[in-house]
Amino acid sequence: MNRYEGKPFLRLLECYVLAAIDQLDAGQSEALKKMEPKLAAVYNTSGTWLEIVRDQMDLPESFPMKIREVWESNFARLQASGVLVDPNEFAMAFIDQNFPEVTE
Repeated sequence: MNRYEGKPFLRLLECYVLAAIDQLDAGQSEALKKMEPKLAAVYNTSGTWLEIVRDQMDLPESFPMKIREVWESNFARLQASGVLVDPNEFAMAFIDQNFPEVTE
């Protein structure tokens, strides 16, 4: 089964993680900015896509810094072991571990 089938918010949440670690590519970032009016309508709110995700998940404003700390800690440790870290895999694993209710 496709990871995102029936879970449209899941990819948004992964993009939130990627943005927090400065690994969201420019094309994806631009697409998300263009989607902001639609996201605001769907979730009956306003703000940037990042603010909409944060509000929907009831995340603290400091959460991106916490994500970044986890990323930097894991990245440094794995890189020292010679393991390449894929940012998308990190985002998926981070969501799976911290928000299992979104991935179910």
